[in-house]
Amino acid sequence: MLWLIGGTQESAVLARDLVAQGIDCVVTVTTAGARRLYPDTECCRVWVGKLTPEAVGEFLQTYSVRAILDASHPFAAAVSELAIATAADLHLPYLRFERSPVEGVAPREWVFPSVEALLATDLLINERVLLTIGYRYLPLFQPWQDRAILFARILPSQEALAGAIAAGFTPDRLIALRPPIAAPLEKALWQQWQISLVVAKASGSPGGEDIKRQVAADLGIKLVTLARPALAYPQVTSDRAIALDFCRRALAQ
Repeated sequence: MLWLIGGTQESAVLARDLVAQGIDCVVTVTTAGARRLYPDTECCRVWVGKLTPEAVGEFLQTYSVRAILDASHPFAAAVSELAIATAADLHLPYLRFERSPVEGVAPREWVFPSVEALLATDLLINERVLLTIGYRYLPLFQPWQDRAILFARILPSQEALAGAIAAGFTPDRLIALRPPIAAPLEKALWQQWQISLVVAKASGSPGGEDIKRQVAADLGIKLVTLARPALAYPQVTSDRAIALDFCRRALAQ
């Protein structure tokens, strides 16, 4: 069976491709809400939870995993690192399906390797900042609540809302929406909150990176982009046909 690391729009498309070709797979996602993205068939099973190094061995044995297709989010570095190490240890075929990066930059764009690197500067001081980087990063901004006016867009989940509030964000400075978000809505939100600076991830078009650059350029707003984690993937592709061919060949061995 194939282990498809999911949680993205691309992984859902790949899962449907696999089902159409009769390739058995088990998809891993971290939230119960993500389960609905995948086909509900006998040859496509969905496992919900967070795999740890201690649990991955039992998982592989339970599902008789023989190959790994990693279509996780570009910023889900921990699960990719676990999959790469597991594949190397057990000599399992591994392929990273990486969404294509968005080319170019906005007129007023800064790129940082991490949130910590951004917060080591004074770029956010006295700005009206919209954070579109996920709730897990928000605790890092808690000391900045009195140095800037911070807003955050999070996923519509209880976990994300609780995390944002714990990080000092009041309900009037939060909005829960699932990307991608159309440019008119993005622009209206920024204007409603009088945003002067946006912090986003280099998560590609499915995460709305191209739209944020467009709106930032249109409104003359500063844009801070967090670069993707640099991982040493053994094999990488952005081509679905290549990914499906990998799956067929890996399971035929």
